[in-house]
Amino acid sequence: MGIKIIAKNKKAYHDYFIEEVYEAGIALQGTEVKSLRLGNVNLKESFCRIKNGEVFINNMHISPYELGNRENHDPTRVRKLLLHRREIDKLTRKSDEKGLTLVPTKIYFKNSNVKLEIGIGKGKKHYDKRETLKRKQAEREVQKAIKDNLNR
Repeated sequence: MGIKIIAKNKKAYHDYFIEEVYEAGIALQGTEVKSLRLGNVNLKESFCRIKNGEVFINNMHISPYELGNRENHDPTRVRKLLLHRREIDKLTRKSDEKGLTLVPTKIYFKNSNVKLEIGIGKGKKHYDKRETLKRKQAEREVQKAIKDNLNR
């Protein structure tokens, strides 16, 4: 069946240097999965936190399912991430280092299971963000020039 991307967190790549990524499952309720199938999710302000040897995602907004009844979920509730113990230990060691944080980068379906990609990120300074924007703009201009030359 493959992978179907639901949402990407572009702000994560803008605000952080992503060094390493991990794939995690998410403990969800039924109406949350239905809402995800419709693409009603926002990762922009979300972040991951390790608490008591477990990893949780906070501020991930999954809109309530329109056809849900009283069993509908809270849109920004804290959700548990499903990882192996050795992965959690590795993430704990990495996040204890100075300046490293856990950032959700994208959420997707993998063979009908909902997966979340977590990146270990180091925060960018303001000048790093400007440098990244300049580099992206230069790449766009080069691609446009190449495209224009091919069309002639």
